[in-house]
Amino acid sequence: MKKIISMLSFALILAANDVTTTNALSLSDALELLQSQNLEIKAAKYDVESAKAKEDTVSGMNWGKLTFEQDVARSNDAGNVFGFKLTSREASFGDFGFSEFNPALPQSTLLATQPKDLNYPGYRNFFQSKVKYEVPLFTGFAISSYTNIMNEMTKIKSLDKTKTTTEKKYELKKSFYDMALLNSSIKNLNKILHNINTLETTTRTMIDVGYAKHVDLLEVKAKKGKVERLLIQMHANKKLLYHYISFLLNQKVTAIIPPQAEVPMPKFSNEEVLKRNIDIQKANEGLEIRKSMLDASEAGYYPTVGAFGEVSTADNTFLGNANDHKAYTVGARVTWNIFNGGIDSAKIERSKIEKLKMLSQLELAKQGIALKTSKIRTEIESSDAQIASLKKELTLANAIYENYEGRYKEKLVSMSDVIIKQSAQIQKILQLQIAKNKRIEKIFALEKLANGEK
Repeated sequence: MKKIISMLSFALILAANDVTTTNALSLSDALELLQSQNLEIKAAKYDVESAKAKEDTVSGMNWGKLTFEQDVARSNDAGNVFGFKLTSREASFGDFGFSEFNPALPQSTLLATQPKDLNYPGYRNFFQSKVKYEVPLFTGFAISSYTNIMNEMTKIKSLDKTKTTTEKKYELKKSFYDMALLNSSIKNLNKILHNINTLETTTRTMIDVGYAKHVDLLEVKAKKGKVERLLIQMHANKKLLYHYISFLLNQKVTAIIPPQAEVPMPKFSNEEVLKRNIDIQKANEGLEIRKSMLDASEAGYYPTVGAFGEVSTADNTFLGNANDHKAYTVGARVTWNIFNGGIDSAKIERSKIEKLKMLSQLELAKQGIALKTSKIRTEIESSDAQIASLKKELTLANAIYENYEGRYKEKLVSMSDVIIKQSAQIQKILQLQIAKNKRIEKIFALEKLANGEK
């Protein structure tokens, strides 16, 4: 008996330390840690950064492309050698075989003579340095459409991050309030355990004077064992909550300061829930993506215009006579797809259908969120009424037990009657905890729908 009382006293001290220790973590501090330490939130941040990088990739296409090319070659191929010389502006009449020219030969013989210097040149090195800039002038609004699409994708990833953060906040806050409810239930059960200990002492005294039977003591001990079992289970649940809070914060947490007040009913209206709901915001962004995809599909009807400029120099040595051998080229190109078998029109029609589908999904999402909001509000109202009723029932059960305990001492009722009334106490405590848990869960679910507290 002394061991059990000592164990329970130690458990009460631990529960008190959860509230009073200077190292205990408050809910506000925990929410700040969550933002920087939670691994899922960190992963969501990286997704946003990745989407932003993709957006910059598409947007960068507007600025064109500047490239540098350096060719290094060595060849005795007749075409290559002559081309090398011509590119480096060093071709001469001798390259055409004028060493074979003999005015004394008949014209027919002269024309049939192969120019050996042209057909069988020696090896030649070739170094060409080239800088080229290409820029799209008009793409039928394709680049701007894809830029808009990537911008909306970045917004969706940001909303996903916000949703992940909201969900983790919900789980953390619920864990803190669950801890508060457990502490309250443990406190009530400890009161009952104290009453049972008192009843046990009374029963032993009554047995000694012949006013009670040994079976009465057995009934008291059985009920005491059940209460102790419930207390052990609740302390185990507290340990599990600490493990889960540690997981959410990505660090060891051994003590917290549970909230003392009950969770207030959110004050935002149903219209505000629809306006702030992340899923609806994502659906709106999805609709914008469909609009941009339609614009991108229509780009096939427009011509594309691009311009380029190129500066180069070539020699048989690297940058040899670079200024004398330099060359430039500028130009533009227009491409217009006149006919492609109706593929462009089919793409546009498909984009229009997808846009209409997205509009329908958006409206369905709004109706679904509105229905869920109304359902949660109704469930919260039901929980409030149930909690108020259970508090009164618990007060009555406590009073009835005290009355029966007194009547048992006067031998007006049996021990079984007392135990039954005590069971009603325990049942009301557990029912009250379940009802409060349900109310907290529904309130936080409503806050999640509206993306957090107002």
